Amino acid sequence: MSDTKEKIILTGDRPTGKLHIGHYVGSLRERVRLQNSGEYSEVYIMIADAQALTDNADNPGKVRNNILNVALDYLSVGIDPSKSSILIQSQIPELPELTQYYMNLVTVQRLERNPTVKSEIKMRGYSEKEDGKGTPVGFFCYPISQASDITAFKATTVPAGEDQSPMIEQAREIVRKFNSIYGDALVEPDILLPKSSAARRLPGTDGMAKMSKSLGNCIYLSDPEKEVEKKIMGMFTDPDHLKVSDPGKTEGNPVFIYLEAFAGPEIPESKAFFEEYAPDYQDLNEMEEHYRRGGLGDVKVKRFLNNVMQETLKPIREKRAEYEKDIPGVLEILKTGTEKAEEKAAGTLSDVKRAMKIDYFDEPSVITNADLAD
Repeated sequence: MSDTKEKIILTGDRPTGKLHIGHYVGSLRERVRLQNSGEYSEVYIMIADAQALTDNADNPGKVRNNILNVALDYLSVGIDPSKSSILIQSQIPELPELTQYYMNLVTVQRLERNPTVKSEIKMRGYSEKEDGKGTPVGFFCYPISQASDITAFKATTVPAGEDQSPMIEQAREIVRKFNSIYGDALVEPDILLPKSSAARRLPGTDGMAKMSKSLGNCIYLSDPEKEVEKKIMGMFTDPDHLKVSDPGKTEGNPVFIYLEAFAGPEIPESKAFFEEYAPDYQDLNEMEEHYRRGGLGDVKVKRFLNNVMQETLKPIREKRAEYEKDIPGVLEILKTGTEKAEEKAAGTLSDVKRAMKIDYFDEPSVITNADLAD
């Protein structure tokens, strides 16, 4: 990585829906911690609407309508606009220009080998047929676009889940290739994974491997109290745990995975949660042991999880309600953050064009007679 003294963060989300608790434990909670740590000189949090359009081009309203939802979710969990710049990707014209230059440094074959791209293409059911259902070029080239997002802000650190590791590695490859050809103009980023394995990916409430709006298995940060309770009490558990007296499995059990993420030993509030709502147990380990040997029913565990989730989500809901009273103020936060981000991206683009010797009209690189070729 570059020996720059500054530590800069770039992270973000696609505005295709409201954010859910999977986003919270996987990234949002950590972003707030990093923002408040004092370790980073700049923090950029991107609402990636341009990237969302790569597979929603026929439904731009879906993307537009969710920009405010995502911004409100950011602010409600504790993203502080005085410490972090929240920006809208499509409003920064330097990003697609950087993408265009980086496209010359990546082969089609390398993109095809990217595990994240392969997985996402399969998940969306894109075919290779010429029937209008093939993979959009913009979607296929997203790793290159993401590299421009990261490098535009000279990000040294990209907090992300394990599934994004191939994307960050491709960005690193692009940076190395560019710097080897044109000189050290770009910063090579590092991925920052969640410390807790439980926080890296929450399953859906139905036990599916991933939370998804289309599958209807999400608990949203903005869900009302009664809706959260309904979803938790209807959660999938161990299908063989039919009676309270039956031994149960905690491994792969969504209820216990959620408890690990919200009331596990790494969570500062966990001791208070058990003292208040499950005083029969010192911690989650004791509750898990009881469940595994039998004698602890699913309903009791779900009620404890509901109490934990309500305690966690209540301040988030309240803060969101306050911001919803001043939508013009939220838009001003987005405008200010985007303007700051564009200023940074413009500086990077200038460095890139200078390195590539295509800054034809900028001093001191203006074209002269010396540029005449034989």
